Amino acid sequence: MLVVDQLTKRFGANTAVDNASFTVDRPKMIGIIGRSGAGKSTFLRMMNRLTDATEGEIRFEGRNVLALKGAEKRAWQSDCAMIFQQFNLVPRMDVVSNVLHGTLAKRPALSTVFNLYPREDIHRAIDILERLGIADHAAKRAEALSGGQQQRVAIARALMQDPKVILADEPIASLDPMNAQIVMEALRRIHDEDGRMVIANLHTLDTARRYCDRVIGMRDGRIVFDGTPEQLTTGVARDIYGAGADFSEDATSTEIRDPVAETEIRQAEVAI
Repeated sequence: MLVVDQLTKRFGANTAVDNASFTVDRPKMIGIIGRSGAGKSTFLRMMNRLTDATEGEIRFEGRNVLALKGAEKRAWQSDCAMIFQQFNLVPRMDVVSNVLHGTLAKRPALSTVFNLYPREDIHRAIDILERLGIADHAAKRAEALSGGQQQRVAIARALMQDPKVILADEPIASLDPMNAQIVMEALRRIHDEDGRMVIANLHTLDTARRYCDRVIGMRDGRIVFDGTPEQLTTGVARDIYGAGADFSEDATSTEIRDPVAETEIRQAEVAI
């Protein structure tokens, strides 16, 4: 389904992604981990065609997406939705309009300028917000929502594209543990219920183990680990992060251990 073949990206003398190769045979939820500067974000940006590769190929369902141009490139970017760490919403625009922006690639330019959308698109946007537990906020400005709620709006916008692949670049890096778990649960359900491939750059090992079917570790632009969450031992993590014996996973954990907080997160998940 997805083949990454000897993918390389250089910025001058610096190599951000170095000869990366892996294959995915069916839709999975994949976590990519590694320290800052390991090449995780650059890889996602190449896959979404936000930046070009220096060498190599990314083939999805047999088609080299790095060779696409014009309308075919834009169609691929619609099939391959991107979720960013900082949400990339229009702050002063209402939530449902932000979600409807997921249809921009498929709508006439004039209709989007005047914020005119078909009734069926509006209903679908509200249904998606309902699915993510934030339909009550549809009429609010995006800037009035919490960080976790804004990230779920960004996920809803991605779902409006009806993509085959969802790329999430550090989707919980700026969130507190409770909201981080709500967002990751939402991404996991989208994978399980919709059968969509989800590839997420993550900064915490416990999150990768808990939510992902497969984990890829990057160090200095190269893939140094590719396996199951069970194979991601502390020793392997030290190698991925280039850390010494004093490396502690607790420093990056997003696990909620407070009983009251655990009850609240379960109630929030049920509400979604």
